[in-house]
Amino acid sequence: MPKIDVYDINGKKVKELELNEAVFGIEPNEAVVHSVLVNFLANQRQGTQSTKTRSEVSGGGRKPWRQKGTGRARQGSIRAPQWIKGGIALGPKPRSYKYTVNKKERQLAVKSVLSSKVLENELVVVDSLPFKRYKDKRNGKSSFKLKS
Repeated sequence: MPKIDVYDINGKKVKELELNEAVFGIEPNEAVVHSVLVNFLANQRQGTQSTKTRSEVSGGGRKPWRQKGTGRARQGSIRAPQWIKGGIALGPKPRSYKYTVNKKERQLAVKSVLSSKVLENELVVVDSLPFKRYKDKRNGKSSFKLKS
């Protein structure tokens, strides 16, 4: 069973706590953590970027010149993508980037992160926080004592 030290608010060791082997004692799985993190970031995306195609740009209803006899390339609209002020060909359109990850994969990712933090001694357990009002100045001093 993994063990971790419990500190008071002044950074003094109070006791030792035994952690659950099923949560804090597993082999960290970086691939699952990565996939869950990528899923989280993808779900945060708005997906609202957009451009106007040739049909959405204003103007351009008339044919710029006749089809044959001018010696120039045939053109159907001045809002075609090759024209200045024309529409964008194959540009981005609003879409959803959301997808789901299996529940057991999410749980395994959380357990993997907690286990790796315990293995690297980066997890700190505090006995109690005796503040009536939580202020950054007071919390900053306390967390500095706990880190050192």
